[in-house]
Formats: sequence, C-alpha cells, structure tokens
Amino acid sequence: MPILRGIFPPLPTSFDGNEALATNKMVENIKQLSHYNLAGFLVLGSNGELVHLTDDEKEKVYVETRKAIPSDKIMLAGTGCPSTRQTIELTQKAAKAGADAALVLNPSYYKGLMTKEVLMKHYFTIADASSIPIIVYNMPANSGLDMDADTIIALSQHANIVGLKDSGGNIAKMGEICQKVNPEFQVLAGSAGFLLPALSVGAVGGVLALANIAPQHSIDIHQYFFEGRIDEARKIQQKIIVLNNFVTRIHGVPALKEAMNQLGLYGGPPRKPLLPVDDKTKDELFMLIKDFFNN
Repeated sequence: MPILRGIFPPLPTSFDGNEALATNKMVENIKQLSHYNLAGFLVLGSNGELVHLTDDEKEKVYVETRKAIPSDKIMLAGTGCPSTRQTIELTQKAAKAGADAALVLNPSYYKGLMTKEVLMKHYFTIADASSIPIIVYNMPANSGLDMDADTIIALSQHANIVGLKDSGGNIAKMGEICQKVNPEFQVLAGSAGFLLPALSVGAVGGVLALANIAPQHSIDIHQYFFEGRIDEARKIQQKIIVLNNFVTRIHGVPALKEAMNQLGLYGGPPRKPLLPVDDKTKDELFMLIKDFFNN
C-alpha cells in the first residue's frame, strides 16, 4: 500500500499551440518540481484534463510521466471513466505503466441513479479487478455529485480501496470520515484552500493544484502541522488563500497553466472547449503572484 502522507501536485497535461499532446513538456515540469520534497505526483486528475484525452493519449501520459517521476516518488493516476468497464480498462493501463495507485472519480452522468448501492458496486468491482490500490475521488464541483460520508466509510472496508481525495471542502464530513474509516485508510485534501483544516481533522496530506506553482508553501503547511508548529502553518494557510482561490476556484485549469507559464514552468494552452485566460486575467494573476512571492 502506498503511503500517501505528504503533498502531491496534480500535473496539468501539456499541449502545444495546436493542442497536440506534449508529454516532453510534462517531463520538464516533473524534473523541476522534483527538486522539492513532494510525496509524488498525480497525472490525469481534473487539472490534467483527463476528460479531454483519447485513450491512446491517456496511456502515453501514464508511460512517459512514470519514466520521469523519480522512483522514490509516488505516481497517482486518474482513471475514472463514465462506466465501470472503461474505468477497469484504464486502471489496468495505468498499472501496466507503473502507477502506484489509481484515483477514481465517481461516475456522475446518471447522477440521479448513483445511489450508495450503485457506487459501492462500481468501486468494489474496480477494486477487485485492479492490481494497484484504488483511491476514491470526490469532486462535487466537477461531477455535480457529492458522495456522502456513509458511502465513503463503507467503501473504505474494501482491502484494495486505500484512500480518499476529497475536493468538496466539507471539513465536518471529512472529520467524520477520518474518525470512522478503518485505520489504514488515508484521506487527502483536494485543495490548498483547506489543507490545514483537513490535516487538523485527520487528513494525511493533499493533492493540491497550488503545489504546481507554490510547492514549498504547500509542503511547509504540511510539515509545520506535523511538527506542532501550528501558528506558522496557519500563517501560510492564510497567505495562500487569495492566490489559490483565483487560480483554482475562480479561473481553473487555464489560470493554473498561465501561472505556470509566468513562473518558468510549462503551462501552455488548455484544450477546447477551455480557453486560455484573457489579458486582463493574466495581468491580475501576475500581480497576485508578484505579491505572493514578495511578501
């Protein structure tokens, strides 16, 4: 079982000016970010535009990024698809490429039918078929479905379902989950905006878009919390909120990619229908980044 304690940046998927896949740019980003004491990397999460890639492209991303991710760093691979069958096939491809665990977003197209029974059958079937551990991914902002605590607690009883990435930000629910799941089950915050509160109720780390552009700040919150340096952790948590909200909650993937461009990483364009940020947003982002790193 992978130890998920620590900070994982969800890598954006790189495209060139024609929106063609550019895994060489992802490799460059991995090399730069590997200078920081990150626990590992997530590829093809929400920030990785999983839904915009063909099956062949997804497999290529798994293969090429695994080669670049240092052997002592964990590779998490997003594999959630609309159907159970598709998800199993993609998870098998991720495992073959060398991923350490698969992050599986719940199906949501028929959200009115996604009962506890249906979701449990979905995840248990995937977990039974997978040679690598499964991490449940709750992302209500994108899926439109917020999995309840009871469902997640029930899923944690499966031996091959080892964790949760929760991007909903409901700290009370996260605390209930941390309290009631089996002791080996690991919970990760899905946003830097609530990293410290999540750690305070039992999370072990985070998969944070901000860790692509402010990795040390993200790492410091985590480290200071576990060292008992709560006041220092709180100061950084407060410092990151404005930039994190602008990049992740307001403007999303295009803004994250632009921030990476401004900081010397490769962001590049998103894939349509997502559009690059406009000049006004670029300027606002530039000022936010300048203030963030100069204060």
